[in-house]
Amino acid sequence: MPASDLIRAPGKIIEPIGQGNGAYRVELANGHRAIARAGRENSTPCHPGDTVLLEFHPYDLSRGRIVS
Repeated sequence: MPASDLIRAPGKIIEPIGQGNGAYRVELANGHRAIARAGRENSTPCHPGDTVLLEFHPYDLSRGRIVS
């Protein structure tokens, strides 16, 4: 899928999921909650309350990738 088809949206980290595997529960401004993983280029750990930028495929808005 071309990068131009990806949906980008800001979100806030709610909580980490699992034992440090880079997955987080994130809430968007409209109240939608999703599971997001830290991208390879984003090696800094995220903490609850952090604001992040997410990328979603248009076909699955329940899972995303943290890009910054």
